Amino acid sequence: MRPEILIMALVVGLANWCFRALPLRARLHELPPDSPLARFLGATGPAAIGTLFVASVLPYARSADSPRAICLLAGVGAVIAAFAACRSVVVATLSGAVAYGVAFWLLSPVA
Repeated sequence: MRPEILIMALVVGLANWCFRALPLRARLHELPPDSPLARFLGATGPAAIGTLFVASVLPYARSADSPRAICLLAGVGAVIAAFAACRSVVVATLSGAVAYGVAFWLLSPVA
């Protein structure tokens, strides 16, 4: 293995560990609610979700395969509708997965 790949993997792994472990060990309940660190930590969850969403959707958006785009739209639409209706992340996530699966099943060619 090339040394620069190993160094990069170690640096990324260390940063990931710090990002996950240090907030658990810190006394975050003692932070003032409007402090810059509290606002930063409060924004990391939505930012991570947005990043994962874009990374997941980008391959679908770039492909010309219309059944995949329809499945994506069905799943995203179900997530938005379910969350707007009941404000539950669990129900919204499950609704999106079910809608995506049903759309995929309906649009897949019969073998």
